[in-house]
Amino acid sequence: MSARLPIALTIAGSDSGGGAGIQADLRTFAALGVYGASAITAVTAQNTLGVEALHEIPPAIVAAQIVAVVRDFDVAAFKIGMLLSEGVVDVVAAALRHAQPKFSVLDPVMVASSGDALIGAPAIRALKRLLLPLVHCLTPNLAEAAALLGEPMAQDEDAMARQGAALLKLGPRAVLMKGGHLPGDAVDVLVSRDGERRYGAPRVASRNLHGTGCTLSSAIAAQVVLGLPLAAAIAAAKALVSQAILAGQGIALGAGPGPLVQLPLKPAARPSDFW
Repeated sequence: MSARLPIALTIAGSDSGGGAGIQADLRTFAALGVYGASAITAVTAQNTLGVEALHEIPPAIVAAQIVAVVRDFDVAAFKIGMLLSEGVVDVVAAALRHAQPKFSVLDPVMVASSGDALIGAPAIRALKRLLLPLVHCLTPNLAEAAALLGEPMAQDEDAMARQGAALLKLGPRAVLMKGGHLPGDAVDVLVSRDGERRYGAPRVASRNLHGTGCTLSSAIAAQVVLGLPLAAAIAAAKALVSQAILAGQGIALGAGPGPLVQLPLKPAARPSDFW
């Protein structure tokens, strides 16, 4: 009998600098022993200094990529990232309804690190109406959560939990509010139908943090595919992200803020350390 690898599909943008998006997702899948397929939604010209150009892939081509993958592969998880338009959101939602993977995670890439909006109001409305009710887990950072809710950014853990609960009402089964932009330890708050859970990790002093959100969400998807329940998958994913930040701490890749360095998860990085 042939051996089978667990398979995850990333539906996201391409980062020509290799730090985030499709490239980060595929590296993370590989580090965890999950086979990664991809459907590219946008092509960026970027490096560690910033995004220089952005081109959206037509919705029909995005759909064709997804169909080609799910027709041939037994895809267990969808990891969804940059979706720039209502048309692309629509085809991804249709694909989720058709494929019904075991797990889906949406990392809503909506705001650039410069603070500039990457998607307009029609795409945000489509995300809320078409996609949020279908996904198992939503993983917004504080700016993305605020954009989805039309509110100011959360400034503390109580506000994070409150906004997570508001997003939960829009349909996802769970919301992981990422608090990395707040001072102090890197604290995320999971809000689900089972209640709330706090995940803390010591903050690592490094400027090489590009791709943190992509790595976390794709690691969550991979860990669920490998058999962990969501709460434990998030803890394991945070362990991997912390390790990747440490691994890239002293590495110079480009002239600007560099990416994480994804490595196979070491036994010393125990998920229990991040509950």
